[in-house]
Amino acid sequence: MDTIETILHATPDFQVRSQRPSVQRGFVSRWVRVITSLARWLDHLLERRRSRLVLLEMTDEQLKDIGVTRCDAHREGIRPFWD
Repeated sequence: MDTIETILHATPDFQVRSQRPSVQRGFVSRWVRVITSLARWLDHLLERRRSRLVLLEMTDEQLKDIGVTRCDAHREGIRPFWD
């Protein structure tokens, strides 16, 4: 009878311990997703800034080929990267 009582009392504690790693894994995976999302957003902003800088470096002939005036290119090129 002592063995059965020991097993019954040990079972709830085992279940609690087995759930903790999954909770920690959920917390870590959530943070990984947040950091990954933040890195992608930052990469998007930097790519936008690089594109605007390239637009500023284009010649009048290149701008004419893509249908943009020098004034439009300058206006777009000086915008902040978050805008």
